[in-house]
Amino acid sequence: MMYRSIAMNAAGDGLPGGGTKPRAGNARPPLRSAVQSAVCLLSLVAGWTLASPSLSTAAYVLAYIAGGAASFWVAASALLQGKLTVDLLMVVAAAGAAAIGDWAEGGVLLFLFSLSNTLEAYATYRTKHSIESLVQLRPGEATLVRGTEESRVAVEALNLGDLVRIRPGERLPVDGEIVDGETWIDEATITGESEPVKKSVRSNVFAGTMNTSGSVVARVTHTSADSTLERIVRIVHEAQAQKNPTQQFVEAWEQPYVLGVLLGAAVVFVGALLIHTRDYRDAFYHAMVLLVVASPCAVVIGSPAVVLSAIARAARHGVLFKGGRYLELLGDVDVVAFDKTGTITFGKPAVSEVWADEGVSADDVLSLASAVERRSEHPLAAALVEETLRRGLPVPDVQEFENHAGMGVHGRVDGGWVGVGREQLFEGHRVSLPEQVQKTAARLRANGQTVLVTVAAQRGVCGVIGLADQIRPDVRATLAELKRIGIQSEVILTGDHERVARNVAQAIGADKVMAGLLPEQKVLEIRRLMQGDRRLAMVG
Repeated sequence: MMYRSIAMNAAGDGLPGGGTKPRAGNARPPLRSAVQSAVCLLSLVAGWTLASPSLSTAAYVLAYIAGGAASFWVAASALLQGKLTVDLLMVVAAAGAAAIGDWAEGGVLLFLFSLSNTLEAYATYRTKHSIESLVQLRPGEATLVRGTEESRVAVEALNLGDLVRIRPGERLPVDGEIVDGETWIDEATITGESEPVKKSVRSNVFAGTMNTSGSVVARVTHTSADSTLERIVRIVHEAQAQKNPTQQFVEAWEQPYVLGVLLGAAVVFVGALLIHTRDYRDAFYHAMVLLVVASPCAVVIGSPAVVLSAIARAARHGVLFKGGRYLELLGDVDVVAFDKTGTITFGKPAVSEVWADEGVSADDVLSLASAVERRSEHPLAAALVEETLRRGLPVPDVQEFENHAGMGVHGRVDGGWVGVGREQLFEGHRVSLPEQVQKTAARLRANGQTVLVTVAAQRGVCGVIGLADQIRPDVRATLAELKRIGIQSEVILTGDHERVARNVAQAIGADKVMAGLLPEQKVLEIRRLMQGDRRLAMVG
């Protein structure tokens, strides 16, 4: 099909000359291009169905204008710069088809060319929009701490060594190191880790991540322009700018090909006059046949039409291709790498198992644990309460609630003491845990689950709750199907803990897992996996 550089149609609005690259915060969907493609198609249908020759011709003219105006301006602008493009070849071929009376064929060429541009422009828009959304994760202002005074300043005004305060519910404005306080940070935007990470003094924190609980003060270690979030954006831009060998080859031969086809059409015209016929119209017809057949959109009408159909079908299922060439490249993929959180898993912790001691129901354990956790700021508390309500269980009121950072929470439910958390919580309150509780907790942790021990001493309730990010139900079958069609290796790349990642990989049948990776480390691993001329697809 026609391999055109993204720069040629990045504007997506059908602007003359292909438009300009949108700046951050300025990406817009290619509505104008989509409308032009739709008008071209409807006009073609009208031209085919109208009985009146004059009305049919008028409909075809409208189809030519709607489908070819943008390409005409691209071709004209390129000619003024001394360049030949496939747009020129397509416009001349469509005009030639009209000249010999084949309006419909020329209109089909224009429609397919316009539709392919619209699809590529839409994919480009979605990519730019995702980058802008990533940039917007970083707040524009920060709370600067100087002595006992605090003030709001622009993030760009912060210098290395400045102190900033991050309150609960705020996103971190810069990369830094915590110097005061402790909290739980949701780092899913940077590492993909599904569960918030505890941060205390000397812990590193990243711009764009979310402070979920305590108020902390952090020292700026990287300026806003050099933060981890900004580096991710640069990596994405660099990846977009890279061109595969096929694209580079086609672009290098674009001008010679266009020139060769135009000269070939001229040679056919002269040759037909000298050898085949003395009728100028007949000779011109032969020349136009060559021009139409050799135009990029004539190729589109053949097997690459399947590529356009595949792109549209994939888009309906939420898969966007930057262009047809990338769809074609999938046929050569040897290795598929998957991000874990949000791709292999749902990206949200949920109750995965509830164990109750003999004589106690799992519902009682869950109900009492939720009663206490409902007052907690810990990120897992919401998952616990959500599961309790989903099962239709009551969530009693709690009094004398107390939080022990890093260990758990406790309170009184109907006058009885109830504790929920790690084993250390109960050691500090002189509550002995049965041996089976400790064995169950160890088993759940070995399976990559987060464990909450629940004890209500006066009620005789003792249990263990396991929480984990849930694997999507169709993942294992998908990986098995990839193996069946010839994928040699399936790899998980994640910022999550190694133990959790390995359990997920084992559960879905992945060949290899690499855990604890930052985004730039994932890029390095992808490059390493591509050594030896292997083709890799990254999903995530």
